[in-house]
Amino acid sequence: MALQLQLRTVTGLRGRADRIAKAAFRGLSFYTRVLENCEDEARFDETFRWPVASNIDGNEILEIQVFNYSKVFTNRLIGTFRMVLQKVVEEGHVEVMDTLIDDNNSAIQTSISIEIRYQALDGTVGTWNDKEFLETPSVHSEGDGRYPLETDSLLSGHRQSTDGSVGKSNQQSTERSFRRAGKGVFSAMKLGKARPTKDDHRKQDEPAVLEAEDLDRKVMRLGGGLDPDTISLASVTAVTTNVSNKRSKPDIKMEPSAGRPMDYQISITVIEARQLVGLNMDPVVCVEVGEEKKYTSMKESTNCPYYNEYFVFDFHVPPDVMFDKIIKLSVIHSKNLLRSGTLVGSFKMDVGTVYTQPEHQFYHKWAILSDPEDLTAGLKGYLKCDIAVVGKGDNIKTPHKANETEEDDIEGNLLLPDGVPPERQWARFYIKIYRAEGLPRMNTSIMANVKKALIGENKDLVDPYVQVAFAGQKGKTSVQKSSYEPLWNEQIIFTEMFPPLCKRIKIQIRDSDKVNDVAIGTHFIDLRKISNEGDKGYLPTFGPAWVNMYGSTRNYTLMDEHQELNEGLGEGVSFRARLLMSLAVEILDTSNPEINSSTEVQVEQTTPVADNCTGKMEEFFLFGAFLEATMIDRKIGDKPINFEVTIGNYGNQIDGMTKPVLRRKKEGGDGDEEESELLHNSSEDEVDEDGEMVSVSSSQPMKPLVTDRNYFHLPYFEKKPCIYIKSWWQDQRRRLYNANIMDKIADKLEEGLNDVQEMIKTEKPHPERRLRGVLEELSSGCLRFVTLADKDQHHSSRTRLDRERLKSCMRELENMGQQATTLRSQVKKNTMKDKLKQVQNFLQKLRFLADEPQHTIPDIFVWMMSNNKRIAYARVPSKDILYSIVDEEMGKDCAKVKTVFLKLPGKRGFGPAGWTVQAKMEIYLWLGLNKQRKDFLSGLPCGFEEKKTTRGQNLPSFPPISLLYTKKQVFQLRAHMYQARSLFAADSSGLSDPFARVFFTSQSQCTEVLNETLCPTWDQLLVFDNVELYGEAHEMRDDPPIIVIEIYDQDTVGKADFMGRTFAKPVVKMSDEQYCPPRFPPQLEYYQIYRGNSTAGDLLAAFELLQIGSGGKSDLPPIDGPTDVDRGPILPVPLGIRPVLSKYRVEILFWGLRDLKRVNLAQVDRPRVDIECAGKGVQSALIQNYKKNPNFSTLVKWFEVDLPENELLHPPLNIRVVDCRAFGRYTLVGSHTVSSLRKFIYRPPDKKAQHWNMTAKQLKGYLAMANGAPRSRPTGEIIVNMEPEVPIKKMETMVKLEANSDAVVKVDVSEEEKEKKKKKKKGGGGGGGEEIEEEEPDESMLDWWSKYFASIETMKEQLRQQEAAAAEAEEKEEMEIADEIKFDDSPMKGFKGQAKNKEKFKTPKDDKKKKQQSAPELPEKKNKQKIDELKVYNKELETEFDNFEDWLHTFNLLRGKIGDNDDNATEEERIVGRFKGSMCVYKVPLPDDITKEAGYDPTFGMFQGIPSNDPINVLVRVYIVRATDLHPADINGKADPYIAIKLGKTDIKDKENYISKQLNPVFGKSFDIEATFPMESMLTVAVYDWDLVGTDDLIGETKIDLENRYYSKHRATCGVSQTYSIHGYNIWRDPMKPSQILSKLCKEGKVDGPHFGPGGRVKVANRVYTGPTEIEDENGQKKQTDEHLALTVLRHWEDVPRAGCKLVPEHVETRPLLNPDKPGIEQGRLEMWVDMFPMDMPAPGPAIDISPRKPKKYELRVIVWNTDEVILEDDDYFTGEKSSDIFVRGWLKGQQEDKQDTDVHYHSLTGEGNFNWRYIFPFDYLMAEEKIVISKKESMFSWDETEYKIPARLTLQVWDADHFSADDFLGAIELDLNRFPRGAKTSKQCSLEMVTNEAELPMVSIFKQKRVKGWWPFVARDENDELEITGKVEAELHLLTAEEAEKSPAGLARNEPDPLEKPNRPDTSFIWFLNPLKSIKYLICTRYKWLIIKIVLALLLLIMVALFLYSMPGYMVKKLLGA
Repeated sequence: MALQLQLRTVTGLRGRADRIAKAAFRGLSFYTRVLENCEDEARFDETFRWPVASNIDGNEILEIQVFNYSKVFTNRLIGTFRMVLQKVVEEGHVEVMDTLIDDNNSAIQTSISIEIRYQALDGTVGTWNDKEFLETPSVHSEGDGRYPLETDSLLSGHRQSTDGSVGKSNQQSTERSFRRAGKGVFSAMKLGKARPTKDDHRKQDEPAVLEAEDLDRKVMRLGGGLDPDTISLASVTAVTTNVSNKRSKPDIKMEPSAGRPMDYQISITVIEARQLVGLNMDPVVCVEVGEEKKYTSMKESTNCPYYNEYFVFDFHVPPDVMFDKIIKLSVIHSKNLLRSGTLVGSFKMDVGTVYTQPEHQFYHKWAILSDPEDLTAGLKGYLKCDIAVVGKGDNIKTPHKANETEEDDIEGNLLLPDGVPPERQWARFYIKIYRAEGLPRMNTSIMANVKKALIGENKDLVDPYVQVAFAGQKGKTSVQKSSYEPLWNEQIIFTEMFPPLCKRIKIQIRDSDKVNDVAIGTHFIDLRKISNEGDKGYLPTFGPAWVNMYGSTRNYTLMDEHQELNEGLGEGVSFRARLLMSLAVEILDTSNPEINSSTEVQVEQTTPVADNCTGKMEEFFLFGAFLEATMIDRKIGDKPINFEVTIGNYGNQIDGMTKPVLRRKKEGGDGDEEESELLHNSSEDEVDEDGEMVSVSSSQPMKPLVTDRNYFHLPYFEKKPCIYIKSWWQDQRRRLYNANIMDKIADKLEEGLNDVQEMIKTEKPHPERRLRGVLEELSSGCLRFVTLADKDQHHSSRTRLDRERLKSCMRELENMGQQATTLRSQVKKNTMKDKLKQVQNFLQKLRFLADEPQHTIPDIFVWMMSNNKRIAYARVPSKDILYSIVDEEMGKDCAKVKTVFLKLPGKRGFGPAGWTVQAKMEIYLWLGLNKQRKDFLSGLPCGFEEKKTTRGQNLPSFPPISLLYTKKQVFQLRAHMYQARSLFAADSSGLSDPFARVFFTSQSQCTEVLNETLCPTWDQLLVFDNVELYGEAHEMRDDPPIIVIEIYDQDTVGKADFMGRTFAKPVVKMSDEQYCPPRFPPQLEYYQIYRGNSTAGDLLAAFELLQIGSGGKSDLPPIDGPTDVDRGPILPVPLGIRPVLSKYRVEILFWGLRDLKRVNLAQVDRPRVDIECAGKGVQSALIQNYKKNPNFSTLVKWFEVDLPENELLHPPLNIRVVDCRAFGRYTLVGSHTVSSLRKFIYRPPDKKAQHWNMTAKQLKGYLAMANGAPRSRPTGEIIVNMEPEVPIKKMETMVKLEANSDAVVKVDVSEEEKEKKKKKKKGGGGGGGEEIEEEEPDESMLDWWSKYFASIETMKEQLRQQEAAAAEAEEKEEMEIADEIKFDDSPMKGFKGQAKNKEKFKTPKDDKKKKQQSAPELPEKKNKQKIDELKVYNKELETEFDNFEDWLHTFNLLRGKIGDNDDNATEEERIVGRFKGSMCVYKVPLPDDITKEAGYDPTFGMFQGIPSNDPINVLVRVYIVRATDLHPADINGKADPYIAIKLGKTDIKDKENYISKQLNPVFGKSFDIEATFPMESMLTVAVYDWDLVGTDDLIGETKIDLENRYYSKHRATCGVSQTYSIHGYNIWRDPMKPSQILSKLCKEGKVDGPHFGPGGRVKVANRVYTGPTEIEDENGQKKQTDEHLALTVLRHWEDVPRAGCKLVPEHVETRPLLNPDKPGIEQGRLEMWVDMFPMDMPAPGPAIDISPRKPKKYELRVIVWNTDEVILEDDDYFTGEKSSDIFVRGWLKGQQEDKQDTDVHYHSLTGEGNFNWRYIFPFDYLMAEEKIVISKKESMFSWDETEYKIPARLTLQVWDADHFSADDFLGAIELDLNRFPRGAKTSKQCSLEMVTNEAELPMVSIFKQKRVKGWWPFVARDENDELEITGKVEAELHLLTAEEAEKSPAGLARNEPDPLEKPNRPDTSFIWFLNPLKSIKYLICTRYKWLIIKIVLALLLLIMVALFLYSMPGYMVKKLLGA
């Protein structure tokens, strides 16, 4: 089914040019090759074929365009030909000759001649004849294969269709499978390997890679006729797709990583809860992760408890298990030792959801609590928490924790992933389980035989049931006894919030057993894949569909070693069963009263589904051929081997089914038709009675032959065994087809992205063009999907999920196609990085969409069997080999030869065992409907005869059981093994003895072994002679088999250790081709070496496969290499292939060695460093006594060496440290490999830039500046005006932060401003009235912490602004890009241009600032402090300043093997010391002017101006500010941290000052240590946990290399502060004043200056800086000074040309704490900084005092005057009136035990109460953090008091007092003393709004107002959880400092001093005395009426009984005596 077009000629062309044509149909375009220099006629003679999936409609149009081709510019259109296909559709074959039309639709001279044929889907049109187009000259005649390259250079980027039809082999020759001739023909294996740039013949080889300069030069010349930003490229690097159609890409990663356990740490901080539902509760929070539970402490009687408690859970499990664990937070009311408490509400989410969040965490989010027992109730409160999940190597960026003052916007910060609505509803999840089939037997046959003997019955040996686990709950079906095909028809119902925060449902078939139940198979359903949350989305839905389960092999053993596979961990190695199930979700309407409100899991019966609902049963046919089986592990090489292929249970002969064979009738029986047949080992001619074939599923056993000492191979030479299997499955191919289309789009995209990254990595020009090409391919692919998927037939068996998924995939892809088109236009050079990220998101999305949740055909397993035992397997997904007539839908490996590596099953495949190959197979597979079978051999290499069984001899469609190849070609393979780098360290010395083994078909050869190196340069050519390959010659050219290269480490004893493996594809030369450029000789390329899943180095090699023609070997190109006499038989790599070398000089700076560990228990005493690169090297001076001085005496040495011109090919440089022992012995201490010299290469600057510089690194930065540096106009000076910068306006939260008191200070205010201020004060009042009460600003109130908190606020503000600016930049992007281009080209280079640029880019931010400044808080603004700030880095200082390696680099010396699994030896443990030094590599000779510069010292070479490395004494001052988020070390979930500092021999343990039970301790300490560099240069700061008994535990530590900081040009000794002051909190810390520092820097950097001038000017180099010149001392005296000016220059030192670099500012750095026991997982963070002062300089002043602020003592006096409208609880005992006995209770949060109560106002009838009662609450308060500080013992057993910081909140409650029963709680209000609503003036105005609508009310702070009086409401929740007012209170709050309180004391309650008068209460308590009658009437009539009546009746009854008893005897006697 296809449309085929033959484009013959285009005639009547004008002029002479290169021509190209493009043919387009249904959005898919093909390009012809380029015809160069043709005049009036262009003979294309090319054939294009469009596979069409739906019949062509007569109105569709075919379009052909002819262009003049241009390599550089867009092609110029000559004319277009459009043809409506009506005639073609009717007749099937049309020949046309017609004229072209131009843009204006008018005909032109040029005419075109074409032929079109069409074959419809149903074959209605024309007959298809393969040979019809063969008259055209064969495409292959162009021997050098240059034509495809030219098409590639088309700048319009449509990728050639690389997959031709799957026709017969004779059609192959015309097919346009574009093969990239060229050096990198193979990069398919090149998963991310670096490609060296081509040398001399680049132009010819890859016209696509235009040199940037050429292009841009041409653009300039033509006045910019072409915008370079619109060009896109097709693939640039070698084709990473299949080079042709017959082979598919092998998978390089071997090891299954899924089941391996890893370290995880989950940290949860429970901060506080709000709005908990319930009255007067004592809440506790229970945090549960998986099975582990932890509890917070209990907070008494509060609905909004504050905890701030931190919990850590550590796990060591596989990722899958981890991410399925449920995190459950529940709030429990009044739990204690005796009772478990009642659940208030809970919240659950799985760990995976947290892990997928950005930064793997939720920070400060509110979880919504709901009650799982009661669905109808609303939310039960909010819980604020942080949750973070850290795996090994993840580092979590915690937002800075200085002050938790964010607004309590609960709704805006809910603990939910993006896109989940805040109002989640309850939903029912119905999981219906219908039936299963194909179960394995789960019982031993012995037991079965015993049973049979005893009972005489033969049953199925399995008792299955299904268990479903979801969101922490499990449900299970009933057990079906003894059934391989159980029928359940049951549904399991879960009730859970929707959308659920648990992503996976786990469905497991289990076998019920008396002893223990085991899993038979497990399947996970990912809810994200079966639902869509968009507005056109759908609820989760699934099936009814079959789910395939995989697990361990099916033979039953009691102890199954692979049982974990059945639990769903790791990749299943065998089919276990399939289960028919469906899933539906219904959202509950909770208002409906009938609803069952329990959330327990329910199980009930459900109706069975119809048999055909999952699709029509179809017969499928699977064919496979084994073309090669090599690299068979020698352990199994001695027994015969055969291969078995299974699909489901079909083909499984050993342990498939245990039923007798059920012969199936053709029309197919009922339920049994899925039964597999029990095949006897199929004899060759086994055929069914009616001529039907029976499957042959395994090859004949064969004895392997030896390849070499490690591997065997099977002799599959000309005879290749085949297998074929028939199986029956429901026909749901459409699902797989859609997945395949998307997969192919994704593969193409991924490969394009690899190309782009490759280009960036190897610095090729214009990667953005390639990215545009990628986007074009993506958008056309997406449109293609939409057209293909659209015609999806609506057959009955499509489930709802099929329909919905199709709709959403089409929407997504359509959308993606459009986005790709828009993105393409935005890709510019400078937006490249962002856009690349976006495209990577596309890729993830495509992969996600392509994964089909509803299975159909099970996967295919290929097992290697030896002796009927299963040894190793490969698993092939069925969709990959599924056949379709539409190319895009076909599986990517269908009808292709795939290289498959067999691996060991399950756990055996972990670790080194899994890295060795068990066998390498070349296998061909085809799976399709039996009726489509005719094409199943089409993809095999041609030239074979089929061998069939005797029965099927004359049946053409009968599959063969083997193929006999008649054609074979003979080749010679040349493997040029040049070198490898960064290999794996396999020996204990930390080095290896590597050799490489190359495998090709059944041959293998080794390179020589090179001892003790990780970067071997073998430089060896391996020649494989007489390689026989079967098949047609031309196929070999495009499809050579792959080469496997394995690297081993040679050991003296035992066998060689495996070090890694890579693949390559050779460049092929047929005997009729020339050995000449561009393809030959091949270029060396880097191939990435893999070891398991991790990379283990690169191999630099080239491979060529040369056909040996009729003339024998004499025709082959000669091997011309430098013949090495000494290397004997070893051939070196020949000349044309080995790299071109030049002479380089390598200078090494030897500084010193540090931290050398012992070697073999002996200390290192006389070490030496040996440097080696490419066989040459140099040795350092010997360090005579390492302990005394570990530095080298000679600093600089050099050697000369020949290195490749191409920097990418540079060999690594090896650094080795040896210890020279007595008697001339040497021991290796450790080694380091510098794998890339690029950063050390020095390129001399052009003559124009006269200044040269030291190391390459500075040079790079410098060169960037040099281009635009001001030397071009040295006369003009550049004036840099440095006025103090406008501080960034902070948000309102700022003011209170800045000081202890409310004092506010403005530093460096000018005189006029002060005047203005005074005037303002006098004429004050008005708006700022309240503010003016505040004291005058006072410098003495500020301390270091004011500065610190202000800085943190600035940091947060900057982050906020960056986010805002980023958003704004998005909109302005297009505009700015345009501007930027103008700037770049502006002729006026130099700083003005740059400055302009900067200004321009600042604008959005500045506007923002202005906007914020005009915010409405003017009163605050007036006395807004200007506090000097420091820089807070939320990371280590090193990361900011490039590790301080500006000239001194640190190289870690390694020793010891690399551990095999991830768990043992990490890189850290292998470090045995560090070498400090540097290197500089440059071509010799250098230009003269460098060596002639003044002051050039030849002994130092390129390292001029290096300080001396003699020992130096330094005072080190370490400031520790605080630690955050420490890992708890005690059982109570807390720690008692203290600081320990170690530097050389000094060891300070600050144990006395430990901080009790704190995970966020504020240390605020500084330590002085004297040290001598270099002996003592590694500072370790550790945080330990203090323990009363036993040793203290290390929580974590951080190490700082002080030496690098000390010598760095960034001047990290003492940070430069923002301003210079000589007293106060901001005093200058450095003993050198700014002017001295500046002079020193200028002198060292040979910079002209500083020249101080009048009027506050200073000139440095040729810049003038201005600034203030006066300074005030303590007494306010003014003095003239230059220091401010000097400081200004220092703070902009990076702008100074040549010598400038950024100086370290005054700062606080945040360093992660690590613990060696838990490598890679952060244990907390430490904020600190270090100052260093040389001892030979003047001594520095005293250390700054950073001791923690002492909380200030305050006293809060609360007077409760009155209450009103309190609800009435009691009925009066005597009068029956409603009344309450009111009292008010109050306390400050956290001090519940000090709660205070008023007296009781008895018998209030109106709810009014009068109290006049004073509470007094003394408390300690930290102004800056807005927290109250409480110290108290946690329990009676606590050793010491614990300090808590809690928010300042006052709670007032109103109660009803009862004499005998417990008091009743009526209502409460909680006021946050920093922000609470102003009280209402009267009781009437006091409303519920004041609590519910806080956002809009004016808020006051008691710390500002000091005194507040008003009415506030009491609230409580009614039965419906609605807030209601339960009373109002009139209160007065008065805040005093401790001193003020002492001066004006007041008494508690109404006591002296300052007593309050007694309240005037109406005396209602004895009202019944005054009105006795009324009371009695009430008592008798209303209350006790019935009681009295009852008592009277009872009394009467009693009297009657008594009388009866009394008179009875008398009467009896009378009767008896006969009265």
